[in-house]
Amino acid sequence: MARGSGLQERKTAVATAESLLSREQLVEFYRLMYLSRRTDDREIVLKRQQKIFFQVSCAGHEALLVAAGMAMKPGYDWFFPYYRDRAICLALGNTVEEQLLQAVGAADDIASGGRQMPSHWSSKKLNIVTPSSSTATQCLQAVGCAEAGRYFTRHPEAAKKHEGDYREFKDVAFHGHEVVYVSIGEGSTSQGEFWESLNSASNGKLPVVYVVEDNGYAISTPVEVNTPGGNISKLVANFPNFHFAEIDGTDPIASYKAMVEAVAYCRAGKGPALVHGHVIRPYSHSLSDDERLYRSVEELEADAAKDPISRMQMWLLREGILDAEGINKLERQVDEEVQRAADRAVMATLPTVASITKHVYSEDLTPMDARFATEPAATADPTERTMADLINCCLKDEMRRDERIVVFGEDVADATRDEALRAGKLKGKGGVFKLTAGLQTEFGSERCFNSPLAEANIAGRAIGMAVRGMKPVVEIQFFDYIWPAMHQMRNELPLVRWRSNGEFSCPLVMRVPIGGYLTGGSIYHSQSGESIFTHTPGVRIVMPSNALDAIGLLRTAIRCDDPVIFLEHKRLYRETFGRAAYPGPEYCIPFGKAKIVRPGKDLTVLTYGAVVPRALQAAQKLHRDTGVDVELIDLRSLTPYDWEAISESVKKTNRVIVAHEDMLSWGYGAEIAARIGDELFHDLDAPVRRVAAMDTFVAYQPVLEDAILPQPEDLYRAMQELAAF
Repeated sequence: MARGSGLQERKTAVATAESLLSREQLVEFYRLMYLSRRTDDREIVLKRQQKIFFQVSCAGHEALLVAAGMAMKPGYDWFFPYYRDRAICLALGNTVEEQLLQAVGAADDIASGGRQMPSHWSSKKLNIVTPSSSTATQCLQAVGCAEAGRYFTRHPEAAKKHEGDYREFKDVAFHGHEVVYVSIGEGSTSQGEFWESLNSASNGKLPVVYVVEDNGYAISTPVEVNTPGGNISKLVANFPNFHFAEIDGTDPIASYKAMVEAVAYCRAGKGPALVHGHVIRPYSHSLSDDERLYRSVEELEADAAKDPISRMQMWLLREGILDAEGINKLERQVDEEVQRAADRAVMATLPTVASITKHVYSEDLTPMDARFATEPAATADPTERTMADLINCCLKDEMRRDERIVVFGEDVADATRDEALRAGKLKGKGGVFKLTAGLQTEFGSERCFNSPLAEANIAGRAIGMAVRGMKPVVEIQFFDYIWPAMHQMRNELPLVRWRSNGEFSCPLVMRVPIGGYLTGGSIYHSQSGESIFTHTPGVRIVMPSNALDAIGLLRTAIRCDDPVIFLEHKRLYRETFGRAAYPGPEYCIPFGKAKIVRPGKDLTVLTYGAVVPRALQAAQKLHRDTGVDVELIDLRSLTPYDWEAISESVKKTNRVIVAHEDMLSWGYGAEIAARIGDELFHDLDAPVRRVAAMDTFVAYQPVLEDAILPQPEDLYRAMQELAAF
């Protein structure tokens, strides 16, 4: 190589840098990088002084992340960061004091009010959406966020506020060329939800910029163990519609150029982008980790030689953008800024114990609100309809009323290839149980559509949409297959409002066919398991037993401001029991209000779902046979439940059975039974009795299924024995 070629390359690099960024911007670039590193260092000191309780750093990632922040628009674009993203949040406008208030767990922590550990960035003003510690879940939420932005751009009327339902409290802001940022470590690209999100982003040509921050380690596990071939770029290279860039993420100029190109590609509507930045991790994974146990001295020294802070400092000096005095002055000012912020943060007021339960649920519009207590309207058609019919009616009513509602899930559309459907040549599918039949035909493919066969994809995208103000009403095809979505349903859906201290929320509805009594449903089409979700704060659970309750409770679920899991018993969809006439488009039932199916004076039976008609059959037979008068109460709302109705009935009858279809042990009835024993002990004349399924799964052979699930004769026998106690 000629001696002058190195000089020429350097001049070209400077010219490239200055064509992208002014000298002032280059100085600001370095200031933000150094600010991020010094904030990390201050947190480490505070942790060692036991003034904070956890620390995970952004060190080594600063160049890539400041580049991302400077290439995007805070408060315009949307951001789904992860815990290494201190530098981009500072670049977007997050302050050091705000970040250190989170480290302290202060009441004035804007991200969570002391609820989340440090490095869980959140800012409503900047559109930085509250993250969790669960790796990769943010990817699907980012996809849903991008879908929502596109939807509101195409349907701006849907963004208008509306009094009387969740829209009154859900502001919507959108821009036609907004981009959604989502970041992830290279280790987390092993998670299935990352790949599910790529599928949907690619298929939808969505404006999502993925940033993979590849520091070579997932805690102590090196990249070649997580990623086949050790390079995520090679694995994702064939996704269509994507823009890809693989860069040295410790190089500020290369990082900025790559981010500008990626953002421009997305803003132009060409599709998503993925920037794979190779960075370093000069500090351990967190202060709870010691990387010297698994990384050699030579490896650590090699990382140190690529430190982006040192690289940019030397570049600024070498190119005459700053001299030594300028560097020293800038760094001194940053050190003083960080020190002042730390001094204020450690003196900040801590949250009160009284604040703990705030924002678990909406304080604006709960599903227990009196406005949801309405009477059925008189209609010209008295025809009694099934639960399936009235759920379908409700979905159509609400979609006509509220343009923010979209319905999606597996097979819920009439026909994805809709040319023949629009031509009237196809009847359409509309769900495996036909409950969404006709929705796509009436409202179009933007408002009712099929998802991939991936339950986490459904839940995660719905969360991202709901955060933006849409009202997704999604379907999980069978409760038995809900488990792939558990990460989203346990760690995300119920927690968005609480962990962000009320700054974000996601009041969506998830409809789930559930339960057995199917004759041949077997293990994977007969499961119950509602107690797993009633055990989760932040989400409402209802389970109607009849058509009228189904339409009234579903309408409340759609209009309220909380996330709702709406459990629909498959056996009851088309049963003769519980049919009802259409009650009109405004009929609602508040949650937390039980229904007395059969008044009685001798003993109380508390139940819900498909056990209701079976318990009614048993109670009627017992009364005919023995004169024992059973009061049958359908809880219908599981979270919250109607303790007042339970208490009043038990005090009257002094005997109680709690019955449910799920397994006996650790089931929903255990909590009700325990509370009755605790608070109503002196009103009882007999032990609290439970009737439920055997502690096993449901078998295929009907003889076995009948023995496993509680039958009318089981309920009859329990009622008879308790009455005689």
